[in-house]
Amino acid sequence: MNHPKAPLLTRTPVVAAIAIFCCALWGSATPFIKLGYELMLSERDVPSTILFAGIRFALAGLLTVLIYSIAYRRFLFPKKENFGKIAVVSLFQTVLQYLFFYVGLANTTGVKGTIGSGSSAFFSLLIAGLIFRAEKLTPKKLLACALGFAGIVFVNLRGLTLTMNLLGDGFVLFSAVAYGFSTVLIKRFSRYEHPVVLSGYQFIVGGLLMVVIGLALGGRIQISSIAAVGVLLYLALLSAAAYSLWGMLLQHNPVSRVTIYHFTTPVFGVILSSLMLSESSHVSPINLVLSLALVSSGILLLNYRKNEK
Repeated sequence: MNHPKAPLLTRTPVVAAIAIFCCALWGSATPFIKLGYELMLSERDVPSTILFAGIRFALAGLLTVLIYSIAYRRFLFPKKENFGKIAVVSLFQTVLQYLFFYVGLANTTGVKGTIGSGSSAFFSLLIAGLIFRAEKLTPKKLLACALGFAGIVFVNLRGLTLTMNLLGDGFVLFSAVAYGFSTVLIKRFSRYEHPVVLSGYQFIVGGLLMVVIGLALGGRIQISSIAAVGVLLYLALLSAAAYSLWGMLLQHNPVSRVTIYHFTTPVFGVILSSLMLSESSHVSPINLVLSLALVSSGILLLNYRKNEK
């Protein structure tokens, strides 16, 4: 399946607009997940959190397949030879990433968890360049990522400690590594299967597996209000939209050109959490401005071309 407007997805303004929109959606997940905890989890234990995530992603997969099947006017189903590729993407993007992330986040602070997960763009570049040889690592790419990561550090600078533990900080880093692998795998496998199909069905497979794991470990959630249904639907829709659009960008652009925008996700998360939640973000205006400046500098550096006006 070829996208009819593929050339459009390689233009810098289009890539920037879609990528930042995806990151804004992912950033909005943080306050909505916290609202979901309050509405659906009587106890915030790890099994219940995994169950909650599994239901969200299984629903996201179903919505992705349904919405895009209607858009393309035919039911989207993967080719038989691509079932294995979908299982591999699901393992890294949904199962490993979120199992490690939720367990790690339960054993570390939110500040350190955000910084750790923000390192996924670094891992995406390193995995693409060193393991898959998909693109060349250059000083400019590494400097751009360093600027973006510095922005994450500034937005989370208050209360930062340097102590690390395996089940907390280590697991968050493992989550970032899993995300890095999934980014490169989607880039490679999108040559054989449409990224929307990859995204939708890997969500279904990974989400259902997480539901089974959560239930097996004794996880429980309750959806007893319209607000809870609304939060769950929004989280599913944002995952369906963001990952599908992100996959399309990866299909037509180098990994580094897309993943650099991922550094804006924590910035959106902090801003939206401050607006939506009663809790204090503990981020000073100076830190926030410095963070945005560093992230923007990294994006501009990575996308600058001498031969472009």
